[in-house]
Amino acid sequence: MNDKIKAFFAVFPAFFLFFSAFEVSAETRKAFFAGKFYPEKREELAKTVDKAVSSAEIKISSGEIIALIAPHAGYEFSGGVAGYAYKAVAGKKYDTVVILATAHTMSVEGGAVYADGDFETPLGKLKVDEALARKLLKETGLFSENTRAHSKEHAVEVQLPFLQRTLAPGFKILPIVMNTDSLYSMRRAGEFLAGALKGKKALIVVSSDLSHYPEHGTAKKVDETTLLALKTLDPEYFWLTNRILMGRGEKDLGTAWCGEAAVLAGMSAAAALGADEVVELKYADSYDENKAYGNPSGVVGYAAVLFKDTKEDKRFKPELSRERKDFLLKLARETVSAKLEGKEIKAGLSGDYFLNLPGAVFVTLTKNGVLRGCVGSIQPRSTIHDAVIYSALAAAFEDGRFTPLKKEELGEVKMEISLLSPLKKVKGAGEILPGKHGVVIMKDSRSGLFLPQVWEQIPDKTDFLEEICSQKAGLKRDCWKDKDAEIYVFTVDAFEED
Repeated sequence: MNDKIKAFFAVFPAFFLFFSAFEVSAETRKAFFAGKFYPEKREELAKTVDKAVSSAEIKISSGEIIALIAPHAGYEFSGGVAGYAYKAVAGKKYDTVVILATAHTMSVEGGAVYADGDFETPLGKLKVDEALARKLLKETGLFSENTRAHSKEHAVEVQLPFLQRTLAPGFKILPIVMNTDSLYSMRRAGEFLAGALKGKKALIVVSSDLSHYPEHGTAKKVDETTLLALKTLDPEYFWLTNRILMGRGEKDLGTAWCGEAAVLAGMSAAAALGADEVVELKYADSYDENKAYGNPSGVVGYAAVLFKDTKEDKRFKPELSRERKDFLLKLARETVSAKLEGKEIKAGLSGDYFLNLPGAVFVTLTKNGVLRGCVGSIQPRSTIHDAVIYSALAAAFEDGRFTPLKKEELGEVKMEISLLSPLKKVKGAGEILPGKHGVVIMKDSRSGLFLPQVWEQIPDKTDFLEEICSQKAGLKRDCWKDKDAEIYVFTVDAFEED
């Protein structure tokens, strides 16, 4: 072997290590799911995506699209729904598309970023926005570089052909996968992402399916309820809605949103970037979309959703209509009546999706204008529908201040329902507005509450607070003055039977 060949093999290992290091830091992520979740041949894939987009019938109102949600199942099940989301951005030009997706294959803390290189599909390659990635990675604890979490993850990959066929060319992507259940972390991640995107022409794509594996009817009730919560643009309210629905123990309901972490981060980012409206373009489940292969007894929900900046406040505000108030009053009475007859009205998901949203409810019974029972919750622990059932039964039969209601009394009893706003902590009694605010006082692991209606009987603020301390909390009458006492206020939407 001559000296030149010997020299080449002497340095070859070092050259190979250098080349390998380059490949790790700027590699091409191959299309792992081509031929599995979508067609592997270029022409067939393009035709499939184009058909899904062209078949979608949408009407878009004015406003800038900041983010969208699209499903990530196999195209034969969810591609038609995804087409609605991507039709809304067809032809638009972006510098960067940030894809926030579910991490299905491994647990990750915060957001696992694919920081450099490119992603390949049968339609070609998409380059990663390395500069934006490095900016996010500076915020340690929220984002970390993790290519392994992306290597066999479909949630990002299935979005790419839609992006390639609908957006104007020239954009880069930033894939991030998530699966934490920390509301706080995802809100911070979204807000930090929004800061990093300021000044860029960017689109946020949230890759998520909805409920997993309940029967067809249950899925629709769960999914349409969580979509209502999404429209508030309030991550905490959305997070709470999911947990209350999951806590019901609905048969075969494995999750409400499989990409909840990505949705929380995406919603937070969109709101920080000016989103003031959430538009549901399309909802369907796997049975709706593919009855030939779908199973109505175990479905997956899909939605196409837009987050828009309309320069107006078009967030959904959970307010009860007169018709819903009448229904709930009737439900409360029928629940108590059934109990007195030895029957039972079972709690359950309502066909009116609004009533499946979280609710802190008190039910008050009066007899000849005198209190006969009042029980409820200051924090939402169940749906509005179920909270009325639980509170009506408790007010009639479990209020320790009164004997259980008797059958012959029911005709003399009047029912009132109070739907509470979220509690707001105040610094002192000076912030309490008589006649408007309900008040909660907490001290030494004890608490007491008066609804705003009690101001009618106790109009003086000092007397009002002293009665909460002594009568309701079992504390000394002036406990509200103590430095370690916590005072919260709330308002109510109160309505009663005629």
